[in-house]
Amino acid sequence: MSMRFNEIGHQLRAFRLESGLRAEEIAARLGVSRAALYRYEKGEVIKLDTIKRLAELLKISPLSLLGIGIEYYNRSVGYFERLRQLEETADQILEIFGPLCYLTTSDAFDLALSEAFEELADKSGSERAALRSQAEQVLGILAARKRMYNMRRPNIICMVTVSGVQRLLDQGIAGGLPVSDRIRRIGRQVAATEVENMAALMEAEPMGLQFGLLDGVEPTSLFKVLRARDRISLAINPFRPETSPGVQTGVAMITAADDAVAAHQRVAEATWRDALKGPAGAQRLRHLADAVVAG
Repeated sequence: MSMRFNEIGHQLRAFRLESGLRAEEIAARLGVSRAALYRYEKGEVIKLDTIKRLAELLKISPLSLLGIGIEYYNRSVGYFERLRQLEETADQILEIFGPLCYLTTSDAFDLALSEAFEELADKSGSERAALRSQAEQVLGILAARKRMYNMRRPNIICMVTVSGVQRLLDQGIAGGLPVSDRIRRIGRQVAATEVENMAALMEAEPMGLQFGLLDGVEPTSLFKVLRARDRISLAINPFRPETSPGVQTGVAMITAADDAVAAHQRVAEATWRDALKGPAGAQRLRHLADAVVAG
């Protein structure tokens, strides 16, 4: 088996962020410099024995670092970093995911999220510095994902759910976080703007970007299929962008197994056939937004 050192480096960085350990801590335990650890993350040749020791430090299987089998993430920061890496080479992204497609949201979404995270950190007492640092990591990775999308413009097919959009409009951005009434109002205003933006995109149907609106039974899992020239990856995701950086709320999984990718692809294709699209989908989205305003 030939080792793909760039891929190993990518996964090493994602699992390092997932572990919550600082680069200098891992380097010290490994007996190398921090600069050497960063070189590994950039794809420098790494010995198999070093991979085994890193896996032990990060509490993962060595096979995970080698890109074999399933990758598991129980913190949003590690998962978002790994997703950023996969999006960097993806030519097509097919997703069933809640109320929005994050990559197509406006800057106002990120600003609202930043304010919510900042307020959450300010309320956390002795954990304030740690939570601020975690929030900065997450926001930095999210911003990098959006920048990469705007540069590369991979094709996106995104399906969102009526129930998810309703919750977003009711609760606002970061609706699941314990924030003040002021932040809640901002979150609701931004949510309404994002839903209108999505409706406008559904009407315009720009090249390479398609939305579908799912009514009825909500999907039991949220996932993405990312197609690159030499790899197809499946990402099963419990984390929304507004997930609190300091808590563990689920387990995300990433795999390139053919049977897993094919099974989810079939579900997505069947779901897409039944989704509302174009002007009909846009009209339904606006009806949802108007109902919230009227209520």
